[in-house]
Amino acid sequence: MNPIIRIRELRKLNLENGYLIDGFPSVGFSSAIATESMIHTSQFELGGIIDSEKFPPISIIKDGKPNFPTRIFVNEDLKVGVFLSYLTIDQSLHKVTAKTMLSWAKKHKIKLIVSSVAIKSPDRDEEMIGIGSTESARKEVKEAGLKVLEHGTVPGIPGMLLNEGSMSNQDVIVIIFHTDGKGPDFKSSAKLCMAMSKLIPGTSCDIPSLQKEAEKAEIVIKEAQEESEYLKDSMYR
Repeated sequence: MNPIIRIRELRKLNLENGYLIDGFPSVGFSSAIATESMIHTSQFELGGIIDSEKFPPISIIKDGKPNFPTRIFVNEDLKVGVFLSYLTIDQSLHKVTAKTMLSWAKKHKIKLIVSSVAIKSPDRDEEMIGIGSTESARKEVKEAGLKVLEHGTVPGIPGMLLNEGSMSNQDVIVIIFHTDGKGPDFKSSAKLCMAMSKLIPGTSCDIPSLQKEAEKAEIVIKEAQEESEYLKDSMYR
């Protein structure tokens, strides 16, 4: 039986012809930190939660309040939705997560999905690279000033978003960035946040506060990973 991922929207959302950001962490924490920074800078609100029987049963406490570890934030003025997760989910869930994201994007008539994936590299000064699922997405990669990936592999949720997007004609752009794999990787997070803001009009990154957010987000993500680690063996059999 395929695992089911459920999305519970807290209210009616209007994101037609807008954008969706994939904030699931990959190598290191840069993707989650960059999206968290954008949420705080650009005035997003909680719009829904994402849950599954296969997700570890954890509550993230922030400002004294319990939160699901994987949530949807929205800014309807900018027409942007963000899937933000403090969980590094098991690879057995990557396909269904990507398909759930694409289905949600189709439901809300999302124009462009922006995802990212890290490549471990000691030299984090290398330029950002982009790949698009369609001709129109590849054109946007060039217009944003990103180097275009001609040959290579894109793993995990971002890779599935590209494959499925190319089949359904859904514009998907994956930003490939370099990181040393250690957190908090403030420099990689800042560069990724800036690259996303070039692709999504109206969004911005508060660089001075990003380092503080990077440190806070890293603590929460690490705690979520440590608390759920002992559950994984029994949950993913």
